[in-house]
Amino acid sequence: MKLGFQTNYWSSGPPQTAEALIAQAERLGFDSVWTAEAYGSDALTPLAWWGTRTSRVKLGTNIVQMSARTPTATAMAALTLDHLSGGRFVLGLGASGPQVVEGWYGQPYPKPLARTREYFDIVRQVIARRAPVAFDGEHYRLPYPGGTGLGKPLKSTVHPLRPEVPLYLAAEGPKNIALAAEIADGWLPFLFSPRADAFHREHLEVGFARRSPERSARADFEIAAGAPLVLDDDLQRARDAVRPWIALYVGGMGAKGANFHNDVVARLGYEAECAKIQDLYLSGHKKDAIAAVPDAMVEDVSLVGPKEKLRDELARWDESLITTLLIRNDDPETLATVAELKP
Repeated sequence: MKLGFQTNYWSSGPPQTAEALIAQAERLGFDSVWTAEAYGSDALTPLAWWGTRTSRVKLGTNIVQMSARTPTATAMAALTLDHLSGGRFVLGLGASGPQVVEGWYGQPYPKPLARTREYFDIVRQVIARRAPVAFDGEHYRLPYPGGTGLGKPLKSTVHPLRPEVPLYLAAEGPKNIALAAEIADGWLPFLFSPRADAFHREHLEVGFARRSPERSARADFEIAAGAPLVLDDDLQRARDAVRPWIALYVGGMGAKGANFHNDVVARLGYEAECAKIQDLYLSGHKKDAIAAVPDAMVEDVSLVGPKEKLRDELARWDESLITTLLIRNDDPETLATVAELKP
């Protein structure tokens, strides 16, 4: 199991410690550094800026939201960053959810699986640069039909540094997990728990069975799972540090019936608890929602506690199907301890 460092979302401005933490991660031998976007800072600009301070680590997006950019615009960014990083770029993509897609990007949210399949196809065509890109899909068409009638298939002016940039898919539902195994080079789980290993393997197998022969070997498929990690001799205090984060995603993201994060945790056996957290959060009782997150739920989706406990926890995650553990923690000493404890 490799280690990666996941930078946090921005709040009122850029995190002041990010650059130092990324440098620390590279010095410690971390394999990768990742950025994200929701409806604030974007994932690509910080990665390019902070990436100039590195020379070895992979630079990944976890994730670029597909509705924010056309497939060709995303492919242009991938081509650019791959050149600037010397071939270290990893493009993590995700469909997000209807709350953000419709509310923030002003885009429709039909058939996310079919749209994802088309999006990946176009991105790969642009990066490969084998021919002018033409696509006649249900959701994307190049050239645009109608309009002036002057549109024509085009080929990127930029030659790729690599014929393929690794494309990872963020996926939480069973069908989307299978899609990741079918069309992507890696899977980006969220709210991952090693306890769900059998469930994840089952649905990945469905996708691997449909994988085309020209895709990379199954053995090379990467699974990079992020997890909050809190090093603290006071176990309850460590759990309490993670509880608000879980309550936000389980309770406050999306809406009832359309919160994919809630569904992930509910599948671990917390249906009643997730429903309670969501009811409290959406009714404005955020503190009560946070208090309703049980200790067992925290332990399932994060790594918390004193050093020796973390050693055991890291071994448990190492035994799961993930290939990279993306650490969410903003303390340089904690990153050093994790590098020391890693199996």
